[in-house]
Formats: sequence, C-alpha cells, structure tokens
Amino acid sequence: MIAPPADCARCPRLVALRERVRDEFPAYHAAPVRSFGPATARLLVVGLAPALHGANASGRPFTGDQSGALIYRALFDYGFASRPEATGAGDGLELDDCRITNVVKCLPPQNKPVAAEVNACNPFLASELVAPRVLLVLGGVAHKAVVRALGARQRDFVFGHGVEHALGGGRMLIDSYHCSRYNVNTKRLTEAMFAKVFARARDYVDGRVLPARVAAP
Repeated sequence: MIAPPADCARCPRLVALRERVRDEFPAYHAAPVRSFGPATARLLVVGLAPALHGANASGRPFTGDQSGALIYRALFDYGFASRPEATGAGDGLELDDCRITNVVKCLPPQNKPVAAEVNACNPFLASELVAPRVLLVLGGVAHKAVVRALGARQRDFVFGHGVEHALGGGRMLIDSYHCSRYNVNTKRLTEAMFAKVFARARDYVDGRVLPARVAAP
C-alpha cells in the first residue's frame, strides 16, 4: 500500500485550499488523510474525500462530522468498530477487520473534487484494493474511481444503492449512496438502508454468503 506524503503537491487547487485552511484553522490536520484500520482488513470502506471540519480537521477518515457518525455507528453495530462514535483521532476507537479510505486524500472545495484530482489519487486507491474481500463504496464518484483503480470497464459495473458486484476470486463490491448530510436529510439514504449494506458486507466477510461467479469475458 502506498500513501501520499504530507506535502503532496499533485493537485494545485487542493494544495492552495490546504494552505488557506491552515491559516484559518491552525490546529487542523489540513494535509492528506491516510487510511484508518488494519492493512489486513477484509472489509474496505471507500468514501469520497475529507470534509472541512471532519477528516480534514481530525486527520482520520470520517471523524468529526455527521457522515462519520452514521458510518461508525453502523460499523459498531456489525462488529467492525470498538465504539459507536468517533470524536477525534485520539479517542481510542479501533477498527476490527475493517479499513476506511477516501478516493481523494485532501479536502476539495465544496466537497467536490474534479476528475483530475480523482485521477491523481487513483494510484493510492489502487494500492488499497488488493487485499480486502469486500469493498463497500459510498457514492457514484467513489464507485467510478474504484472501478478505474481495479482496471475494469465502467459499463460492467453500474452504480446503484445496494447493488452488489462480484469481482472474482471470492471478492465483492457493494455500492451505497454516500452518507452525506444532504442524502440523509432528504431521506435519499436512511439509517435502515445504510445498515442493510453493512449487514451484507458482514455476511460476505464472514462467508455466510458466497459471491456469484464472474462469467468469463
């Protein structure tokens, strides 16, 4: 696995924002956010990018914002996290057989990375996808980045909430709507819907459900 250096300069727009945030919030992490959880984890949760007052502040994925509250509660409920809440990088929370990463490692303006920034981070993402048995991907942009990192064709992996894609070799990709404040507030994604995809991930990780075989091309 490879991770960007703390002073990564691949994306000028993100570097400029990072510098402005450091001036305004000196105590914030305001640097590329590395993945969280054991490298040997069988479940990898893939988000989009750090949020200003979330991972960009804490230095840990989905820690400190509303999206993280939903994720860590689900992870706890299904045995992947030691605590149901993430309050800060030093809160003692540990992940069990789960790892969390983002498609883009730095805070993007308006939480919307452009294609060039997604592509610049894609090698880091690709290095994370080798070991996990189950990839739980949050949102359409993250889904497309994961498919690209896997070297697969987008038309063979169409995004949809709760859609499951067999990757071969007993591996599985599960899609979910992103747990953004907008999606939750508009009920596009409910807690019950989110819990269901984590329940499926748990089943696949534990081998209670076997992925369908991938047909030969």
